[in-house]
Amino acid sequence: MAKLVVGLGNPGRKYAGTRHNVGFEVVDALAARHGLEWEGAPAEAVLAKWRNAGALLVKPLTFMNLSGYAVGELLRYFKVDLADLLVIVDEVQLELGRLRARGSGSAGGHNGLKSLIEQLGTDEFARLRLGVGRGDGRRNLGDHVLDTFDRDEQAVASEAIVRAADAAEVFVSNGLAPMMNKFNRREDKEDDRS
Repeated sequence: MAKLVVGLGNPGRKYAGTRHNVGFEVVDALAARHGLEWEGAPAEAVLAKWRNAGALLVKPLTFMNLSGYAVGELLRYFKVDLADLLVIVDEVQLELGRLRARGSGSAGGHNGLKSLIEQLGTDEFARLRLGVGRGDGRRNLGDHVLDTFDRDEQAVASEAIVRAADAAEVFVSNGLAPMMNKFNRREDKEDDRS
């Protein structure tokens, strides 16, 4: 397999549908879209083999803060180059529904990315951040990301998950630059003037 597409999140029913689990939801959407089945992996993760695209979809089961262990093991086991890794995560610093793809960068306070950077020894890997918003600034950030989307946020979040799955498909078929060019733009013309 040539590419590894990793959605970050926390395993278990308790965390299903939370803002912190949008990475899981994106790879779940991709697996459903292409009729792929989840199976055990040679690391603490589940994977789906997207054979006709030459890619693996991955959900680490190590919890967010330890995601780097599973991803590092899978990169080594499947001999995937860092240039062929895409990590999909939630981002509180982006407005709800906004996507931002980058080829490298800091963890930006995200513990899942921090774990990956520590385990891989570099921040030179592609990541797709999906905006979940900051919410009420008086609220604890940990509580915010571990909560489900409010009713008035659900439609925007669902649409963003679909667009993030589209972005991952572009990464798998055409690479990072085309994904960045297509999905880093704001959708709304009015937003482009701000």
